[in-house]
Amino acid sequence: MTATDIACYGLMSATDIIEKGTTMHVFVTGASGWIGSATVDELLAAGHRVTGLARSDASAASVQAKGAEVLRGDLDDLDALRRGADAADGVVHLANKHDFAHPEVSDAAERAAVETLGQVLVGSDRPFVVASGLARLAADRPATEDDPSPAVGLHSMRGGSENRALDFVDQGVRTVIARFAPTVHGHGDSGFVAVLTAAARRHGAAAVVGEGTNGWAAVHRTDAARLVRLGLESAPAGTRMHVTGEDAVPTRAIAQAIGDAVGVPVTTIDPADAVAHYGFVGRFFGAPMAATSTATRELLDWQPTGPTLLEDIADGAYTAPRA
Repeated sequence: MTATDIACYGLMSATDIIEKGTTMHVFVTGASGWIGSATVDELLAAGHRVTGLARSDASAASVQAKGAEVLRGDLDDLDALRRGADAADGVVHLANKHDFAHPEVSDAAERAAVETLGQVLVGSDRPFVVASGLARLAADRPATEDDPSPAVGLHSMRGGSENRALDFVDQGVRTVIARFAPTVHGHGDSGFVAVLTAAARRHGAAAVVGEGTNGWAAVHRTDAARLVRLGLESAPAGTRMHVTGEDAVPTRAIAQAIGDAVGVPVTTIDPADAVAHYGFVGRFFGAPMAATSTATRELLDWQPTGPTLLEDIADGAYTAPRA
């Protein structure tokens, strides 16, 4: 019997079940992705049952090989999202199209997915963990969990999905926002730091944008996955979790570490030239992306234990041949 089943019989609420440590059936979107696959491993290791959304045969095989169940579909398949959420005790929404060339496409899909999943969970007190980011929260200091997202509405960043998801709190959904650091690092990462490393190889130099004093928050992939699980299991409705192991790694230090790993010098470029040098990542590398996670750590008794970003870069996470 699932937590939702017991709640329906009036024995106790779904939240009470979760607080007592009972395992859940969790529906995960983005289950075969960089963060999602680690999250599936973490949930399964904790004894939860997992169903992962998979849009391709390869993704389905990857999810199934971990011991999770598979629901075929993608973010545009709203019927699949409804089925997955309806059958689960909780939802972890990590998928995103990440179409940086056409952000309006990603934003629209993200908003529709969050609205669809949230509407299924209305009145159930079930947990709904929604991935978000740290961009534009604070310009002159590290962002905190108290900083509201300025993105509101379909035509805002990520389709305003963070605020839209929080709307469901008043409708009986235990929404938990997971604001991920701009780099969730580790061996096999193909995200921002991998793009920065590839550009350093291509140009023969690791470029610092401007003075390079702006800080990037960072977190190791395994620490991120553990925090997602903790948030799913016990974070109160309306919680904003900061998935950050390091508050502010100076971007000059990141560039220097990449230069050392690749064996190229470090140079400085004007912010106006950042996109030409780095591609779309240039829009972010010169921006302040620092954030604290003090409140998150205290609330959920979470302490990052994985390598730091600079340790991972030095260890060959972005330069060693991939299997």
